[in-house]
Amino acid sequence: MESYDAVVVGAGPNGLAAAIRMAQGGFRTLLVEAHQRVGGGLRTDELTLPGFRHDYCAAIHTMGVISPYYTQLPLAEHGLRWAFPEASVAHPLDDRPAAMLEPSLDVTASSLGRDARSYTRMLAPFLREPHGLLRDLMAPLGLPKHPLAMLRFGLMALRPATWLARRFETPEARALFAGCAAHSILPLDAWGTAAFGLIFLLTGHIERWPAVRGGSEELAKALLSYFVSLGGEVSTGRRIDALTQLPPARVVLFDLAPRALSSIAGAALPARYLRRLARYDYGPGVFKLDYALSGPIPWKDPNCARASTVHLGGTFEEIAAGEAQVWRGQLPDRPYVLLCQQSHFDDTRAPAGQHTGYAYCHVPPGWTGDATPQIEAQIERFAPGFRDLVLARHVTTPRDFEAHNSSYVGGAVTGGAARLTQLFTRPVARLDPYSTPNPHLFLCSGSTPPGGGVHGMCGFYAAESALRRLKKGVPVMGA
Repeated sequence: MESYDAVVVGAGPNGLAAAIRMAQGGFRTLLVEAHQRVGGGLRTDELTLPGFRHDYCAAIHTMGVISPYYTQLPLAEHGLRWAFPEASVAHPLDDRPAAMLEPSLDVTASSLGRDARSYTRMLAPFLREPHGLLRDLMAPLGLPKHPLAMLRFGLMALRPATWLARRFETPEARALFAGCAAHSILPLDAWGTAAFGLIFLLTGHIERWPAVRGGSEELAKALLSYFVSLGGEVSTGRRIDALTQLPPARVVLFDLAPRALSSIAGAALPARYLRRLARYDYGPGVFKLDYALSGPIPWKDPNCARASTVHLGGTFEEIAAGEAQVWRGQLPDRPYVLLCQQSHFDDTRAPAGQHTGYAYCHVPPGWTGDATPQIEAQIERFAPGFRDLVLARHVTTPRDFEAHNSSYVGGAVTGGAARLTQLFTRPVARLDPYSTPNPHLFLCSGSTPPGGGVHGMCGFYAAESALRRLKKGVPVMGA
């Protein structure tokens, strides 16, 4: 049987990033994927009607377009095309204009009335060298290259979002911050949730939040094409249930959840480490709807049509109450809904004159109910007449997500809860969070720092760890 320097199991965005980095290092690398197509959550299909192309999971690539690793790769040469909206976020309110996250800090701030100065003072210092700050924020724990910016960021970011929101007086500013902070999928009074509000606001001023032209799967195809151009090998439709099913290799990297790592490699890992993996908290799941629409969403505030992402949840207080309910095991009557409208700025997504819609809300882990009425009521609240445009809908439940991808445990699509207690120590506390007690085995999924999202940084740093091991002369596993 052929032998490899590295085998990567799982071809999601992090598995692809890890495989590319290993191949860049000149090591013979095999990428193994259970499905016939690579990409994990980067999948695009006609889920509703012919001609309507829907992103199955990842849709708007807030971090992907500014990823410290992806931006260093020649992905445009391999077919990647970004589709940019005019604005990143719209946050409609019942009785006033929508709050907008515009590319310009000044334009966004000026729209927030008496909170303009507070908004600028909060974010402007981090925009002096934002890419350096992002590299530090997305790296595992260690000495940052921009310590003063990191210190300033940390003093605000470690607080609950409810605390940092006290800087603002207007409903618009508070709601805009809440919608970004709620990407944490945590109660907004949890420590560290302010970090998500800050990061997502900052990214909107660094670059507009884009979709991938043609569908998110085109990003996976570009990553795969580049990997193959480096001499990498790929094996799809090959499910791995045990280490014995893999070819001989010096290192193996898993783009999988800790639970799957335990199942596949448990016999090669100590019982104490497996017990720690079993305590890993995956957090809430998501319930998602995809729509084929006969026309554009009829927003009460037409400005909402300019954004790639619309946060539906009303005021800060409503969003905070709803996200807290999810953590208590309940579906809110008015959930926080993330809506994406890729067809507004990517004409490949739907037939001429028609549109796609994408909306999801957070639900308790493994939730088996139907959130369709609540999601559609939130859309209709801010876009009356929406239901009249629906030609077809496709439902994806937490169970559906997990059935498609075993890493989405209980429907959790971000690799695990971003609680402060496991944000930097995911999946367990180790000096090298990508390594395991077995010198041949590494974890490279979103269950390692910096966590969920399509940015490839988990895969990159896991590969860096594996490369250091290879350079020390680790033999073929079992040799």
